Amino acid sequence: MVKQLSIFVQNRSGKLAASLSVLRDSGIDVRALTIADTPDFGILRLLVDDAAKAETVLYENGFLVQCTDVVVVPVLDERGGLASLLEPMAEAGVNIEYMYSLIARDAKDAFMVFRVTDNAAFLAMLKEKGLKHVEPAELGIK
Repeated sequence: MVKQLSIFVQNRSGKLAASLSVLRDSGIDVRALTIADTPDFGILRLLVDDAAKAETVLYENGFLVQCTDVVVVPVLDERGGLASLLEPMAEAGVNIEYMYSLIARDAKDAFMVFRVTDNAAFLAMLKEKGLKHVEPAELGIK
């Protein structure tokens, strides 16, 4: 599994830039991100090359941050590739809380990042169906 950071960001001009500047200035490379927002705040979800360091520097700079496990799965980069993964997930009763895409350097496949209610059940389903998940090192993540 891969460690994902979720950062609470006020929905005000410059707050998103400030969080990403802290990471840049600390030498942390962002590999994937998504943001969900409301009128007052957003939750920035990130995959970075060093989650432990990123969590520390964000916290030290006043950001509310949480680290969670997500599963990254390769998806054939072709028409219907994602549906071919979602169908067995639905059959196995895997509940998706959210997901977002990830493009890796020099990869032939696209990748989907999944936050599900039961990582163990999801990983078991992948194994049963002959599908794989991506180890952090494959994405340049510690």
